[in-house]
Amino acid sequence: MSLEAAGVRVLVTGVGAIIGQGVVKSLRPLPEVSIIGLDRDPLAFGRHACDGFYVKPPVAEADPAYDSFLLELIEREAIDLVLPAIEQDVFHFDARRQLFASAGVAVALNDSRLIELARDKWSLHQALLEAGLPAIATSRCGDWAQAIAQLGPAPLLCKPRRGSGGRGQALVEDEDDLRYQLRKLGDNFMLQRLVGSADQEYTVGLFGYGDGTSSRPAILQRTLGPGGATWRARSVASDALIESACEALTAQFRPVGPTNYQFRKADGRAWLLEINPRLSASVSLRAALGFNEAAMSIDYFCRARRPALTQWRAASCTRYIEDHIEYL
Repeated sequence: MSLEAAGVRVLVTGVGAIIGQGVVKSLRPLPEVSIIGLDRDPLAFGRHACDGFYVKPPVAEADPAYDSFLLELIEREAIDLVLPAIEQDVFHFDARRQLFASAGVAVALNDSRLIELARDKWSLHQALLEAGLPAIATSRCGDWAQAIAQLGPAPLLCKPRRGSGGRGQALVEDEDDLRYQLRKLGDNFMLQRLVGSADQEYTVGLFGYGDGTSSRPAILQRTLGPGGATWRARSVASDALIESACEALTAQFRPVGPTNYQFRKADGRAWLLEINPRLSASVSLRAALGFNEAAMSIDYFCRARRPALTQWRAASCTRYIEDHIEYL
């Protein structure tokens, strides 16, 4: 029986986090799709929108018992597709591709090389330079005078070289600021010239086909909120600078499946901030505007179809905090 005839059963990990909840929200309107949620928190809010829910066992992910749990869950629930919705799960499933492929389940994973490269922003910076692509001036020099000489006047942006979502980033204005950040981050730091302004920041979703081509990009001009996730956004119908940058990056890194590029525009260029080779925090916003990466993943990973962006609606988007009450 075909997947289309039987329906599709999808396991979404991390449904207690914003990305996982956005993935579930994107899947919910699809007919014949059953959603099984997974999270460490037994009270994870996302469980309410799922058809079934499991709690991760209290073992380290490196423990073989964790993989046994996942394989048993996948068999018990007849899972067709796994959508890893948090970064740690992307890394875990990527490291065990063969194990889950042998179990006969599709996992929405990007190219392994890109996943590894994007884990380390310094390595990504070096890869941009080697490819001749625009790269923000960056240094790992811990000496303030030398850093200023290399990157230009303060403020500079200090960020963890291994990390995501803007966590741990800080502006450094002087030598004391830099020393403080170095005490916090140790070897896990890099400095960048501050480019552009907050009102010229963009988050872009596209679906990579693995051969250096992709769907048309879905562009949102964004404002960041607490924790570094998109808080407000406005859809952009087209932008030649960003589209050209996406084309060059995709040709170079050959992403597979849901891929997120983040840019700031300045000096007539779109400067790459980071690549998230996975579903990102703005997944539900893009789905509402016509770019449903969760649905596209079903087509690509389960049905071997190349999904394309066919609709991109004009809209202004705002996130807000709501209460959920369970009376006892």
